Amino acid sequence: MVTTIKARFSNGVLKPLESLSLKEGEEVTLTIVVSAPTTGVEAIRRTSGGWVGLVDAEKLKSDIYESRKISTRPKPEL
Repeated sequence: MVTTIKARFSNGVLKPLESLSLKEGEEVTLTIVVSAPTTGVEAIRRTSGGWVGLVDAEKLKSDIYESRKISTRPKPEL
């Protein structure tokens, strides 16, 4: 079984932030990845390029411009 959870290190002990389905005394292997809190510009920089290959930017721009045309808007009911 592979499970990823968050834990907090406090007083020399890792404390899970969610419940675990482990039996008492069961051995596990831990991989520690420190999650540095990111705020502001650094958070934006870390997500840079996350949409590459997922969205056709040119089609998205074309669709936005098309939707803004008056000729494509529904006629208002008076």
